[in-house]
Amino acid sequence: MSQPSTNAIVKTLKAKGLRVTPQRFAVYANLLSRNDHPTVEQLLVDLNQYCPVSSQATIYSSLQALRAAGLIREVLLEAGVSRYDAIVESHHHFHCQQCGAIEDIGWDELPVVEFDRLRSGLQALTYETIVRGYCDRCTQAE
Repeated sequence: MSQPSTNAIVKTLKAKGLRVTPQRFAVYANLLSRNDHPTVEQLLVDLNQYCPVSSQATIYSSLQALRAAGLIREVLLEAGVSRYDAIVESHHHFHCQQCGAIEDIGWDELPVVEFDRLRSGLQALTYETIVRGYCDRCTQAE
């Protein structure tokens, strides 16, 4: 994923009505630069690697503001573990049950789910498929 320029990130944050703080900028820029769907703890380690600048609470509040603005999404692949993704377009996920790797699956790579068989009264708004299994690195290691 190509990293947007500093100006592009600032413009995006402002266009969504967000105040551009150093921490909010750092969290969003970090998420844009990666595709591993990090947890808050992973972001904390990454952002404070060279100089402690962010607390866990600050990262949480930045993530919530970015999520509320529609710039990131929260991904729940495991019970009780929130991960974050800067790709907000509809897509699915593959989750390796051995090494924990997460990989995006394009929306069109899986069949469309039809909701016409849902019971009367249920109205589906969205869905996402999580494919669980073993990645090629783990199956080759066996």
